[in-house]
Amino acid sequence: MTGIARAVTIVGSSVACDARYPCAMPEQPRVAIVMPAYNAARTLERTYADIPHDLVHHIILVDDVSRDETVDIARQLGLEVVVHRQNLGYGGNQKTCYDRALEWGADVVVMLHPDYQYDATRIPQLVAPIISGDADLMLGSRFLGDPLAGGMPSWKYVSNRFLTGVENLAFGLHLSEYHTGLRAYSRRLLETIPYDLNSDDFVFDQELIAQVVAVGGMRIGEIAVPTRYFDEASSVNFKRSVVYGLSTLRVVASYLLHRLGVRRSEKLQARASRGESGAA
Repeated sequence: MTGIARAVTIVGSSVACDARYPCAMPEQPRVAIVMPAYNAARTLERTYADIPHDLVHHIILVDDVSRDETVDIARQLGLEVVVHRQNLGYGGNQKTCYDRALEWGADVVVMLHPDYQYDATRIPQLVAPIISGDADLMLGSRFLGDPLAGGMPSWKYVSNRFLTGVENLAFGLHLSEYHTGLRAYSRRLLETIPYDLNSDDFVFDQELIAQVVAVGGMRIGEIAVPTRYFDEASSVNFKRSVVYGLSTLRVVASYLLHRLGVRRSEKLQARASRGESGAA
């Protein structure tokens, strides 16, 4: 646990703990896993098998109109399944994931891609700092290990390094990676951050981190998580990656303009603050 604790970075302390946004975890926190899914039939069972079921209390799969047997397999495994009537995109899917997890009563929410790319056996180490109260957001980083050895394409490695460097400069952090598909959130974070205002596309994840930093009072940490690259694992192609990279840079620019007071953004304010001050 000592090594995990050292990975936690204190972001700020501007959000107070109160009855609505308590900092302390219950004595027996409820851990839920959410899976944003699209055509994950070939990898879902393997992903599910690696989940530490003695720690996890509930698993929710949200399906974006898959064309394969994803929904049938998920139901056979006993997962709670939410099926969208139309494909809402990666970000839109996650909005449903977190809404449903909060409704269920989760204290810790793990977002896990069902494509078997990330090592789900690391989930206990991922959620431990949140359960102990040392972090609100934990990232499973490929770059604390050797992603190239795991099969990451060299162009993806370079672009990830570049974007992570830009985000560290803008956010004042020292994370090894921002672009991972294995994350864990505290309930307090999800109830504070207006993730419903974020993009329905892949840049949703980066917008959420920008919100965490802008709101303050949330602690971010990371652990090393090995990944696998193979034919069945989902992967964003080069063209979509370019769009994603440009979108990430726009998120950084929006954050900087907000922080400098040049152009305030409603999505970079806590839910309570938005309710008090109205739209910016």
